[in-house]
Amino acid sequence: MQTAEVSINQRLSTQEILNDYRIAWESRQASLAGRKEVFMGKAKFGIFGDGKEVAQLAMAKFFQPGDFRSGYYRDQTFMFAIGELTLQQYFAQLYAHTDVEAEPATAGRAMNGHFGTRLLDEEGKWKELSKLKNSSADISPTAGQMPRLVGLAYASKLYRQNPALHNMQQFSVNGNEVAFGTIGNASTSEGMFFEAINAAGVLQVPMLMSVWDDGYGISVPAEYQTTKGSISEILAGFQRNSKDEQGFEVFKVKGWDYAALCETYEAAVRVCREEHVPVLIHVEEVTQPQGHSTSGSHERYKSKERLAWEADYDCLKKMREWIIDSGIASQEDLDQIEAEAKEAVRIARTNAWNAFAGAIKTDHEEALKLLDNLAAASEHITEIATITEELRRTVAPIRSDAVRVVRRALRYVRDERNQAKRELIGWLEQTMGENADRFNSYLYSQSDESALLVEEIKPEFDEQAPHVDGREVLQACFDAILARDPRVFAIGEDVGKIGDVNQAFAGLQEKHGELRVTDTGIRECTIVGQGIGAALRGLRPITEIQYLDYLLYAIQILSDDLACLQYRTKGGQKAPMIIRTRGHRLEGIWHSGSPIGMILHSIRGIHVLVPRDMTQAAGFYNTMLKSDEPALIIECLNGYRLKERIPSNIAEFTVPLGKPEILREGTDITIVTYGSMCRIVMEAAKQLEDFGISAEVIDVQTLLPFDIEHTITDSIRKTNRVLFADEDVPGGATAYMMQQVVDEQGAWRYLDSKPQCLSAHAHRPPYSSDGDYFSKPNTEDVFEAVYEILNEADPEAYPEIF
Repeated sequence: MQTAEVSINQRLSTQEILNDYRIAWESRQASLAGRKEVFMGKAKFGIFGDGKEVAQLAMAKFFQPGDFRSGYYRDQTFMFAIGELTLQQYFAQLYAHTDVEAEPATAGRAMNGHFGTRLLDEEGKWKELSKLKNSSADISPTAGQMPRLVGLAYASKLYRQNPALHNMQQFSVNGNEVAFGTIGNASTSEGMFFEAINAAGVLQVPMLMSVWDDGYGISVPAEYQTTKGSISEILAGFQRNSKDEQGFEVFKVKGWDYAALCETYEAAVRVCREEHVPVLIHVEEVTQPQGHSTSGSHERYKSKERLAWEADYDCLKKMREWIIDSGIASQEDLDQIEAEAKEAVRIARTNAWNAFAGAIKTDHEEALKLLDNLAAASEHITEIATITEELRRTVAPIRSDAVRVVRRALRYVRDERNQAKRELIGWLEQTMGENADRFNSYLYSQSDESALLVEEIKPEFDEQAPHVDGREVLQACFDAILARDPRVFAIGEDVGKIGDVNQAFAGLQEKHGELRVTDTGIRECTIVGQGIGAALRGLRPITEIQYLDYLLYAIQILSDDLACLQYRTKGGQKAPMIIRTRGHRLEGIWHSGSPIGMILHSIRGIHVLVPRDMTQAAGFYNTMLKSDEPALIIECLNGYRLKERIPSNIAEFTVPLGKPEILREGTDITIVTYGSMCRIVMEAAKQLEDFGISAEVIDVQTLLPFDIEHTITDSIRKTNRVLFADEDVPGGATAYMMQQVVDEQGAWRYLDSKPQCLSAHAHRPPYSSDGDYFSKPNTEDVFEAVYEILNEADPEAYPEIF
């Protein structure tokens, strides 16, 4: 463990030191003012970076173009110092200003303290990231920034060690970029932190991890959070003993010691950048003057002695003392800087509020004018005038205030016809459209590289093409993908040397190299994070989760980080990665693999593709790698040994998203399913035909998106009956499909029988073939479910079986 010597102050100019002092005080005043704004009702919530200013100044000094930050919601001083956040933008985020120019990090979609830079231009194309100071978009869940951090650092390793990537100067210059991570001491108790630290040590990547240690996690002190009360002490075993040994460099430094912090970060970043060795900097004795957030006061849980110590060791106070003692500036000089900082914050806060409120004012005034016109033209003048006056008296109105009143007013004139009503409806329609863009856009890509825009290319087959195991189709696809695009790499448990547990990557590590096809440890959370970070830096990862059940280890990161990335940046960032996994039919409680409802409701923003065979899966891989979006591709676990033919255009053919395929035409009933259930349903349809029932079988192919062209409803218009079948628990994906078809598509109009669902039992299947048969839908279940529907419609033609 290293302790830095103090000498950098001899190399810092007076101007640089005083400029740092100015930034620190502007940041502190922004925190103080932000808290007041929340209590005045101008913002809903506040969480601030006060007490961490000086350490972040030191970190910012050595953050270079091309570097990336993956931090948490107290890094405002750092963002100020690297020039990627202005005071006015800081307050714009506090007020939730929806203009991306005013608030470029999230366009008002994330609460304050959630920082990020715009990695994409207005068309959704990558900027020259190697020339920019970059910050990945923050998320709130504690330690949630850690998995992505591993990937941001891992990208530098690939850019340095893979010669085929050396020409990608837009993203990297020889892999010299460092990934800077920040976290609070209490959040190091999370499993994601330890998993990420271990992964970075194994991978030996340039990841610089700063722990801001203020001694608490909200109200819980360090002795309840961390063994020995010190994260650096318990991670001391990660410290490498020589340059030839894998491990970390671990530093400890006081959060109030400006000179020592600068010295420490200079040494740490040099090791990280030049040697590609991960570094942990434990920044101790940090304070938090305003407590955790505006939700409460830290005086409730800190002793008087602790509060007195924090006042004495406030980093700004200690920096001021050091400047004066070193003869760098006088008290009067510093007083002036502090006064100017306070005034700068006041001006920025005022300008941010005026810009935020002004953007709303026009809509607000227009609504009032149209409401007055409506009142004058309506028989319900009293009711409309009353609610209009409520709107007029609203202090600091927001957009929903006017919309709410307009919608209420239109109820009173539902049976009236006049120009005033038409104009008000026009205003409402326009405003709702504008607010849809402000609040509902960019869940998925809106660029010309959207997965929905990838042109379909049908698979082609040579007449003499032999039937091979399905895994060989995927193997040929992955081989072609790796050959054509050096940005693509595959990682996962057992993916490398043995070519994954089902052999779809067999021989490809030997052919394409260990950097392209790589084994990982058993760490699903950071496998996904490794992919997210690398994708943020222009690479195209295929990250494997060995079995679909194990997605539970990574679902939080997929949900809170990847799925909402484009949304929470309003198109400012993207991570076009593929999560590859396998599931559906197999015996065993932990390899049964069909928690689709959980997935669908957790990861909106990621495409969910459910191919029925390996040819379809290969087409989906080709499709997604032509797009700029993430996808989860779930291969059929029992399909790797089933026979298929390899398309002659294996490297080019694509399968479109959101377009079901009719596997069998029929006239009596539509059966909707996907994945491994397709084979079971097709067998049942064949048996139903023997009893005079013509079933139309539809494979939805993708669940997100779902049947964009309403193919299923077109089928129901013909058959007038529908059965939804899958292997999820009751009320899972079958309920989702029914809602999409009956409710969203309006297929209820064409139904002559009640729509039915056929799902698995509520429990997972036990081991053995019998466990599968009696737990999940089988051919007989499908037959009988369809027959029962027809029996109810025509009992004479279809008498009861039982």
